[in-house]
Amino acid sequence: MALLERVSTLVRANLNDLIDKAEHPEKMIKQVILDMHNQLLQVKTQVAIAIADQHLLERKQKDNEAKVAEWMRKAELAVGKKQDDLARAALQRAESYRELSEGFVQQIADQKAQVDSLKTALRQLEQKLAEAQGKADLLVAQHRRARAVGKASEARMAGSNGASATAFDRMRRKVAHQEALSHAQSEVAAEDIEGRLAELEKQDRIERLLAELKAKQGG
Repeated sequence: MALLERVSTLVRANLNDLIDKAEHPEKMIKQVILDMHNQLLQVKTQVAIAIADQHLLERKQKDNEAKVAEWMRKAELAVGKKQDDLARAALQRAESYRELSEGFVQQIADQKAQVDSLKTALRQLEQKLAEAQGKADLLVAQHRRARAVGKASEARMAGSNGASATAFDRMRRKVAHQEALSHAQSEVAAEDIEGRLAELEKQDRIERLLAELKAKQGG
């Protein structure tokens, strides 16, 4: 039955997967719930029709059983009146109704199986609908949060790769330049001190040489 196949598809549907794959989760979950409502109404209608058909079959089966009993009484009456031909005719009618009654027994069994299947589908669909209604707001909220987190991550990545990266590079170059300048100034200062000390050492050495020469000449 196509209806039961559609219901089975809805019952097996994974709401989380549907939400994740949907371009518009809010619209999707509303549509799913609407589909479930529509299918639920159809299943309820089919259950009512199937039960009514079952009752009709049961009534017909009972009517045929009553006909069997009625024609058996007529056959007995004919036998009592020594009317064998009428008795045979009555028995033939009784057998015909008995065959019909037995046929209805099988139809009733088949109809009961269909009613049970429809009732099972109805219960499952009602449970799935309750689940969808209960989880709809939660699922949509979860998806919105996930989407917001994703957009925030994209924004951070865009920032790190765009204007933020440019600003960071400018700052890094500025710091590097300042460090280089400070280092150069330090080197210049160091060279100045070393130069002055070297000059003092040179003058001192000259004075010693001069004194040695003087001492030598004086000697």
